[in-house]
Amino acid sequence: MGKFESFNENLLSREVLNIAYDVHTKLGPGLLENAYKQVLFFKLNQAGFQVEIEKPMPLIIDEIKLDVGYKIDLLVENKLVLELKSVESLTDIHAAQILNYLKLGKFKLGLLINFNEVRLKYGING
Repeated sequence: MGKFESFNENLLSREVLNIAYDVHTKLGPGLLENAYKQVLFFKLNQAGFQVEIEKPMPLIIDEIKLDVGYKIDLLVENKLVLELKSVESLTDIHAAQILNYLKLGKFKLGLLINFNEVRLKYGING
């Protein structure tokens, strides 16, 4: 259990975004998605968050659980889904991806973060 377990999703997201801003400030845009994912995972763990990286997300249909390769980039405190990108711009497909993870895992909040922005605030959808 992480020390932030009692935080609701909104408070948790604020704390996580502060760390994401710090990561972006130090690394800047232009790296591969995996670089941001690994550094953010490390920094969140270092701050005391319970974080799972590339958490498998099965597809369940007609009570059959199928492993079809879906993986949440980062799951924080088993309640906040982080989907990270490093792309020119976010699209509806990216938004649909995180919405599907929320639905499949019955999570309340997810953040779609595009680190390939000069200012990170323009790359955050939640």
